Amino acid sequence: MDITVHRPGTLTEADRAVWSGLQAKAPQNGAPELANPFLSPEFALAVAHHRRGVRIGVVREDGDPVAFLPFQHGAGGVGRAIGLGLSDCQGLVHGPDFFVEPRALLRGLGLNVYEFDHLAGESQPFAAHASGRFASPVLDVGEGWGPTLEALRRRSPKFTRTTLAKERKLEREHGELRYAHDERDPAALATLMRWKSAQYRRTGRGDRFAHAWVSGLAGRLLQTTAPGGAGLLSVLYAGERPVAAHFGLRSAHVLACWFPAYDPAYAKYSPGLVLHLRMARAAAAEGIAYLDLGRGPEEYKESLRTRELTVLEGWATRRHPVAYAYRARRTPARAARNTVRTHSALFTPADRLLKGVGRLRSGGR
Repeated sequence: MDITVHRPGTLTEADRAVWSGLQAKAPQNGAPELANPFLSPEFALAVAHHRRGVRIGVVREDGDPVAFLPFQHGAGGVGRAIGLGLSDCQGLVHGPDFFVEPRALLRGLGLNVYEFDHLAGESQPFAAHASGRFASPVLDVGEGWGPTLEALRRRSPKFTRTTLAKERKLEREHGELRYAHDERDPAALATLMRWKSAQYRRTGRGDRFAHAWVSGLAGRLLQTTAPGGAGLLSVLYAGERPVAAHFGLRSAHVLACWFPAYDPAYAKYSPGLVLHLRMARAAAAEGIAYLDLGRGPEEYKESLRTRELTVLEGWATRRHPVAYAYRARRTPARAARNTVRTHSALFTPADRLLKGVGRLRSGGR
């Protein structure tokens, strides 16, 4: 086994084709989570245009590439999952019956630490080093929209009934609804980012789109159309006015939900939920297997989910002073955050406090 490290732009076309091929065959090989577009070469290349230190680890057997790990290389041999804090799926893309010892992989990559927060399940070589395991809800659409809608009606009858009623009311009061599944207008993406930034401020969260690299990454991914990892902007219009939008990534198998937002003037119609049902219907028509809703405590995810994936967070380390120091620094903050997010008795007041801060930041509006 031979492990080499490359800058994304230096990977050969042949290597990229093998990487994409491993993802395309992942569902047949019993590892559908590896078909996630966040694990694609296209996502790694896009991030590399905006962030330094992006590297691709390639594992070869008898000279042939058999596994790929995109990561962010930092000082002291500290590696982080590519897009840590932004990506909803991370890990090693590999074929069936593949195994590599985690510390041997770290050594081959020149890393003392590899940190992850959305590792793709228990089959990953770093899974044994996870400090936490979390549910990531999924909405299955592979059997078509009819069976999907019936499953939602059985599992979340009030949610489904109310959302469809609000959809009809929105159309009656504001004009014919039009859904654009694959909107390519950069102005529509700018509208979504403006809505999302305002939402972050209202709820007391940090504004991701205040970082130029995040906005630039979204814009670049919008122009990416490769089947394994393409940006997808979906917009719901009432009359001629956009009322909700979502920007995510898609592969042939997975639609990864990422940045949903809506115009607050239409909040009483729940346009974001209406949009998600339209997205699910269009994804089913395209032959996509499921929408990955992403780890998080949001109530709408519980209403939409048909099952759950498991994502892991933690650190894989070698015996090195840098690794000990890094874990000692990162562990308390991560543990505190996860305690709040997973216990409603703590999350509800914390969320209320953040929203209060958001109202102050927004001038009381």
